[in-house]
Amino acid sequence: MIDKRLLREAQQHTRWFLLIILLGLAAGVCAVLQADYLSRIISGVFLEGLRLQDVRDWLSILLVIAGGRVLSGWFLELAGHQLAFEIKRDLRQRLLDKILRMGPVAGASEQTGELTNLLLEGIENIEPYFARYLPQVCVTALIPLTILGSVFLRDKITMVILLITAPLIPVFMILIGKLAEKKSKQQWEYLSRVSGHFFDVLEGLTTLKLFGRSREQIKVIAAMSQGFSAATLSVLKIAFLSALVLELVATISTALVAVGIGLRLLYSQIYFKEALFVLLLTPDFFLPLRQLGSQFHAGLSGVSTAERIYGLLNRDFTPAKFGDRTFAGETGCTVAVEAVSFCYPGRDKAALKQVFFNLKPGERTALIGPSGAGKSTLVNLLLGFLTPQEGEIRVNGVTLQDFSLLEWQKQIALVPQTPHLFCCSVVDNIRMGDETAPLAAVIAAAQAAGAHEFIQALPAGYDTVLGDGGQALSGGEAKRIALARAFLKNAPLLILDEATTGLDPYNEKLLDESVDRLMQDKAVLIIAHRLSTVRSADQIVVLADGQVQESGTHHELIEQKGAYYTMLNGFQGSL
Repeated sequence: MIDKRLLREAQQHTRWFLLIILLGLAAGVCAVLQADYLSRIISGVFLEGLRLQDVRDWLSILLVIAGGRVLSGWFLELAGHQLAFEIKRDLRQRLLDKILRMGPVAGASEQTGELTNLLLEGIENIEPYFARYLPQVCVTALIPLTILGSVFLRDKITMVILLITAPLIPVFMILIGKLAEKKSKQQWEYLSRVSGHFFDVLEGLTTLKLFGRSREQIKVIAAMSQGFSAATLSVLKIAFLSALVLELVATISTALVAVGIGLRLLYSQIYFKEALFVLLLTPDFFLPLRQLGSQFHAGLSGVSTAERIYGLLNRDFTPAKFGDRTFAGETGCTVAVEAVSFCYPGRDKAALKQVFFNLKPGERTALIGPSGAGKSTLVNLLLGFLTPQEGEIRVNGVTLQDFSLLEWQKQIALVPQTPHLFCCSVVDNIRMGDETAPLAAVIAAAQAAGAHEFIQALPAGYDTVLGDGGQALSGGEAKRIALARAFLKNAPLLILDEATTGLDPYNEKLLDESVDRLMQDKAVLIIAHRLSTVRSADQIVVLADGQVQESGTHHELIEQKGAYYTMLNGFQGSL
């Protein structure tokens, strides 16, 4: 069972792949030479009366050949593992690159647990394919052919028997493989489903506890695990069946050769030395085929995993296209959104339609609108995760897509509504804003964000390791860490997704003061939900159904008595 995609992966690592082929050929040559010299020695000693000193040279050569055969097998295994290591490294790198290029928008449909399982367990599952199965395929292709050529020169009748019986083994493997492939895919699907579900349970454990549903998950996971066990046993049964069939065919074929040679020896139709040579080689002829059967499960596992790996690698998505222009020498950041439209693939309704507005240094722009109005899509366009399908975004008069994406994202500081803190120290979490910043700059950023005092109160201060997602910190503390990142980055464009939402009045006041300091002299876009935030904005942009309904200052929009005025009255000051 050869997967063309996995075979191409091996062929790209020419050095190790060729070495495997050469070592397989060397093992075949050693098997023929070993049988030749062993038959010479036995025939010479028992039939020709040769003494030890007469066959000493042959024994020495036989010892060297046997050692060469052992070494070729050892190096073959080593080359297989090295090939597997390099392919695993390349595939894991390509998968990570694909996931990162997809970004949070295109990758939103993928389960985190399943992706984690694919990157770890999935990639490891292909090692047996390259380390054992593929080298065994090369050995199976080369050794029997080498032996068959040697037998042809000594005994054509045996060669005919081998030619007739040998194809039975691949035929049975193909027939069994069709059923096994289906079962193996089911096994991998079960494993991915269990991994994804278990990850979701861990992430949502608090919610499950609050609703009293956590105990139910024990039964759910147990049932899913039972399904995975049943699928695994089905694959193993087929693997054992294939090994049984291969052993049976090989044994019967060897017996046919042995009986034929015995009868011809009895009637003096073949010389003893040639008969012994052929008889010694016959088990070696079928041995690679039998060993291939024992590696059948490794091949199945690799092919099943490859389906998911290449399914993700070949997934169609349109990456945001950017150039290589830098921001060297440019100060400030003026952003013009000009007639921008965007529609997600597979949807009839556009998320944004002909959107216009400007972001200028020193000005605050509040973006408001109901859920589904297009606010998140617009932010993803500004962050470079999406590309406008119509219109353009211009930065300092230059089309955004002309800049390098990395350079552009260096100009942006984002403070999301729910910031993500990594499982590392506080100082490393803040240094996400600038990984080269000295500790003094980190402390200054924390002080500006109002985070210094509570950080010092942590068990190890700035060296305290936070839990996954910032566990052990309150919501307000986590948001101040995110603000400290933004202070440390000091980017000219600041995007705030209502950073103070969900806080008590005291923490909200502290955070508001920190945000006010952070916004000085920057172009600021605020995803606003509350009147207190909107009032102070220099410009308010009202989105609805992907379109700008109106824009202006708070007082201007109140006087117009349009969509903004209606929203204020309808929500009593809370947008």
